[in-house]
Amino acid sequence: MDDATEFEQHRAHLRAVAYRMLGSPSEADDAVQESWIRLHRSETDEVENMRGWLTTVVARVCLDMLRARRARREDYVGDELPEPVVTVPLESGPEDEALLADSVGLALLVVLDTLTPAERLAFVLHDMFGMPFEEIAPIVERTPAAARQLASRARRRVRGAAPQTDPDRKRQREVVDAFLAAARSGDFDALVAVLDPEVVFRADRGRLAVAGARPVVSGAVAVAEQVLARAPRFAQFARRATVNGAAGLIVVPRDRPIAVIGFTISHERIVEIDLVADPDKLSGVTAAITRSG
Repeated sequence: MDDATEFEQHRAHLRAVAYRMLGSPSEADDAVQESWIRLHRSETDEVENMRGWLTTVVARVCLDMLRARRARREDYVGDELPEPVVTVPLESGPEDEALLADSVGLALLVVLDTLTPAERLAFVLHDMFGMPFEEIAPIVERTPAAARQLASRARRRVRGAAPQTDPDRKRQREVVDAFLAAARSGDFDALVAVLDPEVVFRADRGRLAVAGARPVVSGAVAVAEQVLARAPRFAQFARRATVNGAAGLIVVPRDRPIAVIGFTISHERIVEIDLVADPDKLSGVTAAITRSG
């Protein structure tokens, strides 16, 4: 089997690793492409486990990208959220269902973004993809024991910060539909009723962010007030979507989206709302809408 054929067999796996590492489909594609270039330039005749070799390569690429990203974020305005993966409409075909089965929620990606690059790599490769620490250690330039500690620290932070999500997507949709109905009608009490008392609302507007705007709002009353302050302008343009494998919304006034809204739902209440309105993160979403017709 030639390298190109074998690489294509592992492309989906490599992209899944890269997205969990980077939280951006476009950057994940860049990392996968770089791994192909490195494969093309390498002698691989002696490689027995090509999947493992390529996973190591794409992990190294992602680690370098994460380290470079930290310097860029110093100038970022507001609260930066991962680039969403959106499927429109909710009722999708077999290919979209495969994508949803392998998806990772925005809430978890937000927590992963708080880890150091080395912690994130160790956690993603070991806890999500089962790579042994003996193989992770050389990538992060640590001993296997130190790599295990990195993953352990990351695991504690993830467990402490990432809420457990209700797995029933039909019930998720009912909750999100209730949220949208309340937003459209301006029903404050109905909106508070679907929100967890400690709900968190995050907004990533990127270059559109206004100085002094609150990127994070907490508490059901404060979040409901924030939503209803903007709902009259935008709620009528919201439509159903699947955002990172969960029920969500996309706001499309004309032919292109201006926002994607992801929800984390636990015990039939919304515990986190993540609004991505950064135009630079919505180009892939525009393409998804175009494909869906």
